[in-house]
Amino acid sequence: MGTYLGRFAIGTSEINAQQGNSWSNPLRRFLMCLGFILCFLPIDVISQKEHSQGVPRGFVELSSFDPNIIIDLRYCGSENFLGKQVDGYTHPKCWMTVEAATALSKVQTELRPFGMGLKVFDAYRPQSAVNHFVRWAKDPKDQVKKSSFYPHISKDKLISEGYISAKSGHSRGSTIDLTLVRFQTASDSPPQELDMGSPFDFFGKKSWTTYPNLTSTQRTNRLLLKTLM
Repeated sequence: MGTYLGRFAIGTSEINAQQGNSWSNPLRRFLMCLGFILCFLPIDVISQKEHSQGVPRGFVELSSFDPNIIIDLRYCGSENFLGKQVDGYTHPKCWMTVEAATALSKVQTELRPFGMGLKVFDAYRPQSAVNHFVRWAKDPKDQVKKSSFYPHISKDKLISEGYISAKSGHSRGSTIDLTLVRFQTASDSPPQELDMGSPFDFFGKKSWTTYPNLTSTQRTNRLLLKTLM
C-alpha cells in the first residue's frame, strides 16, 4: 500500500488588495509563503495535534476519510482473543497513515460496483495494547477464549511461535486487519463477511496463508483479498 494521494487544504492568507503586490514587507512575504506551503499539505497533517489515545500526528481516522468502509474494531469490545476491551482502545476510532487510508479507499471504490466492500478489524495499535497482549499471554490462568481463538495451541507457546510479540507493525499505522464483505439486496440487511476459512485473530494453522485444507470458495476468497491488497 505504497500509493500516495494527498488531501489538500486551501490555507491561503488573504492580503488586502489595497496594499499592492509588493514583496518588500517581510510579514506579508512570510504569510504568502506560509499559505503556499499549506496548500500542499494533507489536511489531516495540518489540523491534527497529538491525540489523547497517543495516535501519532498526521494519521487519519478512516470513517472520516472514507465513510463507506465498514469498521468493526474488535479490540474495543470483548469479541477478541482476550475476551475484554484492550488497553489503548478507549474510543472506537480507526486510525492509520494517510497512505494506507488512500489505498483502502481505492480498493473500496473498485469493489462497490460488484456489491462488495471492505471491513476493517484493526489498524493503528498503540504500544499499550501490545503490552496488554504480552501480559495476557504470560498469564496461564486467563484462557476464557481458548476454544474460539486458539483451540489447538497451548497458551504458553503463543509468544514463542510468533502469534504475539512485544512489537507490532500495527503501531506504524500501515498494517491493517481486514476482510471482504458482500452487501445484501435488502437495505436493512447487514453486509455478510466472505468465508476466509478462519475468523479474525485465530491463532492456528487455519490462519496461515499456506494452509491447504480449504474449500474452493475459501481459497477463492483469500486469493481475491490478496490480489486486491
